[in-house]
Amino acid sequence: MSAVADLDVAVDVAAPAWRAAVPGLEALVTRAARAALAAVDAPDGPVELAVRLTDDAELQALNRQYRGKDRPTNVLSFPGDPADALPGEPVPLGDLALAYETVAREASEQGKSLADHLMHLIVHGTLHVLGYDHEIESEAAEMEALEVRILSGFGISDPYLLGSAVQAGAGYLKEA
Repeated sequence: MSAVADLDVAVDVAAPAWRAAVPGLEALVTRAARAALAAVDAPDGPVELAVRLTDDAELQALNRQYRGKDRPTNVLSFPGDPADALPGEPVPLGDLALAYETVAREASEQGKSLADHLMHLIVHGTLHVLGYDHEIESEAAEMEALEVRILSGFGISDPYLLGSAVQAGAGYLKEA
């Protein structure tokens, strides 16, 4: 495992609604990413993760451009390429982008706090850039169990047991 202290999280808050709705936003994002990194066999040495907290319009444009889906989504993950690291510089894990309106709506529909849902999505996205996926059932089960374990360390309940919207299709993050 990597030394979690070697993770640099760059948080870009493009949608002001994030700051108004989530106290301690940058610290929360950093804690979630560090917890995900600490729970897996991550790269050794300094690494960096970029997180853009934006809105539905931007996520819809990104989703259309990169996934061919013309609708907003909660989180998009873009894995980095270790070959892009300059000598002596942190290895780029990748980029995450999250849409305020979608994440806030999901949190409300699922009866949980926006902060808890955001932490889950940061953990989820960080695992994606580290190579975890949920396209096949066995991988989904492994990834979801890892997310549940990481989130329990923050006192956050299993997000996959919070209601019928979550249970449909083994989780609401299938499109993430």
